[in-house]
Amino acid sequence: MIENCWNILVATEQEQLKLGAALAKFVLPRLVIYLTGDLGAGKTTLSRGILTGFGYQGKVKSPTYTLVEPYEFETFIIYHFDLYRLVDPEELELLGIRDYFHDTSIVLIEWPTKGQPLLPEPDIRIDIKMLTQGRQLCLTAHSLKGQQILQQLCA
Repeated sequence: MIENCWNILVATEQEQLKLGAALAKFVLPRLVIYLTGDLGAGKTTLSRGILTGFGYQGKVKSPTYTLVEPYEFETFIIYHFDLYRLVDPEELELLGIRDYFHDTSIVLIEWPTKGQPLLPEPDIRIDIKMLTQGRQLCLTAHSLKGQQILQQLCA
């Protein structure tokens, strides 16, 4: 497992959206990104930034009650999961969780610990910590692909 952590400070929600959009420039299908942090840390904000970075212009809502929201693009699909309300990881089996990880998907997962052990390892894990002013994001690569993406983003 590759573990290089890049720490990034963002002062505002707008900066967090810009970081997500910048990350989207390097993200390719067949990628899994875990988003962790306390309630209100900005996991959905970062997801919204990633989606807008790909050109999505609609409303991006947290899929807290639906568990997953799909966003279809011309050649790939982004699945945005929010597992906060997941009671038992076995619920993911009923949802057909394995079907979401394929060659044309990018999967964003908020609260990934609630889906263990049924989720694949991430390529990138983003831990968001709330500060008095802004947020600290620790971006960690867990695969070679993830490392290449973060090196490009943080160059």
